[in-house]
Amino acid sequence: MLYLHDVWVNWFEGEENGYNVCYFHEWRKEDKIELLDQVPLLYITKPLYQYIENDMHDIPQSLLDAIYRRAYARKGQIRKCLDYACVVTDGVDIMALDTAGYSIPIKKSRLIPRQEQLVFDMVQNIKPLSYQFDDNHYEKKHHMLSMSPDLVFGLTRRERQLKQLMMMGLDQLKTANRIKELRYWLTEWDPKQYPYIHYMDEEKAWHTLYNSVKHGWSSAHEDFCKKLVKGQPFLEKMWEFEQKQKPTSKQQ
Repeated sequence: MLYLHDVWVNWFEGEENGYNVCYFHEWRKEDKIELLDQVPLLYITKPLYQYIENDMHDIPQSLLDAIYRRAYARKGQIRKCLDYACVVTDGVDIMALDTAGYSIPIKKSRLIPRQEQLVFDMVQNIKPLSYQFDDNHYEKKHHMLSMSPDLVFGLTRRERQLKQLMMMGLDQLKTANRIKELRYWLTEWDPKQYPYIHYMDEEKAWHTLYNSVKHGWSSAHEDFCKKLVKGQPFLEKMWEFEQKQKPTSKQQ
């Protein structure tokens, strides 16, 4: 088995979509970076890699058996054995994972560029293993709170987080399904539609609003998101945190 040593990881916990497991250039100074003293490296098939990267389903038992207690994390002088942790690659992309003792990839991380290049060099002349994965019965499903990658393509980490926050607000709006609120927020987003909004029922108003805001990200989206989460403490706290990440003019 192949191994990597001294691997820096930035764990993103509970992320089912790979686009939310940030690459090194989007790591933040307040992120908690950890060191893996030793970790197995597995070259796997593309379908299995995508299954692990973009979902939170059970990892094949044969893969778990192969990596059982072969990884170690280090904090200072303390070396801790991890039940199920490894680095996987399909030869194109790379991800570290730790199941936290379970059978699903609870924690995911990208690697720093130097270690990514080392991975590519190590698997250059070997073949990927499937680990008894049946991709014929797997299909990734997206929804409002788990957006399709095309809806976040090209967005920065901050923009993705704010868009996720907006979707959480919209999900609450849809669940309440109150026509006056739907009409209000649709008017807030697109005042030009006001003459027509009054005649829309709940379903029409909802679909018009969602289809209007789901693509891209702009200052109009950000302003709409700010208004949508106002008065909701949990969402407001998330909003305020992301405002601290707003780049200055020099960074832009």
